[in-house]
Amino acid sequence: MTTLYQIDPLQDTRWRSFLNAHRHASVFHTREWLEALHRTYGYTPVVYTSCAPGCDLRDGVVLCKVESWVTGRRLVSLPFSDHCQPLVEGDANRAEFLAALVRQSLDEGWRYVEIRPRFPEDEVVSSYHSVENYTFHELDLAPDCDTLFGNLHKSSTQRKIRRSKRENLTYQEGRSEQLLDTFYRLNLMTRRRQGIPPQPRKWFRNLLDCFGETLKIRVASKDKVPVAGILTLEYKDTLTYKYGCSDARFHSLGGIHFLLWKAIEQAKSLGLLRFDLGRSDADNGGLITFKSRWGAAQSTLTYLRYARTRSSRSSFIPAHSDWRVGLAKHIFSHTPAICLPALGNLLYRHVG
Repeated sequence: MTTLYQIDPLQDTRWRSFLNAHRHASVFHTREWLEALHRTYGYTPVVYTSCAPGCDLRDGVVLCKVESWVTGRRLVSLPFSDHCQPLVEGDANRAEFLAALVRQSLDEGWRYVEIRPRFPEDEVVSSYHSVENYTFHELDLAPDCDTLFGNLHKSSTQRKIRRSKRENLTYQEGRSEQLLDTFYRLNLMTRRRQGIPPQPRKWFRNLLDCFGETLKIRVASKDKVPVAGILTLEYKDTLTYKYGCSDARFHSLGGIHFLLWKAIEQAKSLGLLRFDLGRSDADNGGLITFKSRWGAAQSTLTYLRYARTRSSRSSFIPAHSDWRVGLAKHIFSHTPAICLPALGNLLYRHVG
């Protein structure tokens, strides 16, 4: 029977060394991401490992302890993260490790434990059940830029990039307060349009502080009017497109296409090998089509959970209740813009 030990990934230097050497470590495993989650939402990150104190790490699963009076006490790997592969080699070892994690969670009184693996785990974790499915896209950056451009959808993606150049969109990148303000204004517009509350501004501020030069805000403007923005994170050989936003009045100019192509060109110049385009809701056909048209490989992310009861959910809106989702979107879309940040600040710490 596997014995698990707990370490603090924000303090234990072994965690960074372990990630540097592990092939499946992503930006979501890093101290920087965990620190931003902790500062913004108060989550306590913890790594469970089979390696005793003082030994080099050979495995580890990082989770956040989410303690909410709304959604209960739960272990999530990880909140607001597209994926977070359990870093345990071998199916048999991983199955035993995750079973031990279940026992640990029961001993500690957690409502449930949820993992968000990058790769399929169905045969490994029979005690867990599927709770969410997402579509995931990742672009292989090995080909040269001409080949990558040629692989883009000709009548939409290529055309939009060419249109953005004809429109003489200007490009800014960096980490300044001015760029953060511009990005956040565009984000407020986008979230309101989508009918969901915006993330707290302090979340983006904390990401900037924690990631330093490996985070970039990229903004496209037309005649000095911001039309689109994206936020990217660089880690090891991968550039991750985490957030995108835009002003709907200027969608025809191809601002998001312009910024993503700029990011791809820059990633190529840095010698990066992958462009992580992130997850999409399985029923969001428009977004899935948009990402597929970049020539990205498509796969499925399946989030898994062990819970005391099968009805345990983390969302403040039950996913199976379509009428409640519609009602919530209606409320959010009609909430005065000035109130949206406060609403997001109130809700997000409970739903990770």
